[in-house]
Amino acid sequence: MHIDVKGKKSLPRRPRAATVSAMTVVDVAAEHIQTFANDGVVCLRGVVPQEWIDRLLVGVEHTLADPTPRGRLWNRDEQGRESRYDSQVWRTRPEYAAFVFESPLGEIAGRLMQSSRANFFFDAMFARAPGTQFRTPFHQDEPVWSVDGFQTVSSWMPLVPVAKASALEVVRGSHLWDQHFRQPNFGALTGDARDNVAFGDDTVPIPDIEGNRDRFEILSWEMDPGDVMCFNGRAVHGGSGNLPHDRGLKVFNTKWLGDDVRVRFRECGMDPDHSDVMTEVGLKPGDPIGTDLYPEVWSLSA
Repeated sequence: MHIDVKGKKSLPRRPRAATVSAMTVVDVAAEHIQTFANDGVVCLRGVVPQEWIDRLLVGVEHTLADPTPRGRLWNRDEQGRESRYDSQVWRTRPEYAAFVFESPLGEIAGRLMQSSRANFFFDAMFARAPGTQFRTPFHQDEPVWSVDGFQTVSSWMPLVPVAKASALEVVRGSHLWDQHFRQPNFGALTGDARDNVAFGDDTVPIPDIEGNRDRFEILSWEMDPGDVMCFNGRAVHGGSGNLPHDRGLKVFNTKWLGDDVRVRFRECGMDPDHSDVMTEVGLKPGDPIGTDLYPEVWSLSA
């Protein structure tokens, strides 16, 4: 999904002190780190306190009522059921900003990446109406970001209970595939010209996972609020539809970057394209990620 990362010029300040319960020491077991390294994805149970879930739900309701310029209607079916998306919401609501700086996610991401630090990249908020069948096509994240690096984490965190059949799916081990794929053009999917992204002719289409599900090991989990699915930015993932008629879905997703990540302005296919705002804050290709736009939230030395 292409996002205009420009928006409000001011960034929220780092909160002075936690206002809800936060874990100051995160117990990410060695087995979780190894699973993440091998599979490209791990589901961590109950690592986010309920206070954060409640607070984020307040933020989601505000964002749905008053979307940012980056808000999108992904899909509306014949029954009027909608799938909505928004991003960079941490710059607009205190609930999201507090979560970025104070919640366990920065440390969780850093330890899973086996990085000495974790920088926050951007967020994504998803909301699907009860009964929605729309599924996000399988795709990768990092190959279309305005950065390059293996030490990345995308955390998929449902704010309401979600059944396995309705959860995000990740292709096991796909973060290790030695291939640069052409990703789906979300503009063609949504019908919104703002989301059209051109990809180079030197790339091959991403494999048809949906049409050949028996050829791949596809992982997903039934999840409750407080559970977090963390996956490498190069892992192929999609789905998160097939909702029952009486259950909707609300998800807050955060993206994290580690030691080996460097700024990269690709000739085509950046989605979202951060090159303009990166240039404005003094970042250039080859630089390590940083500045107040991509703050360091956790480090081993802290």
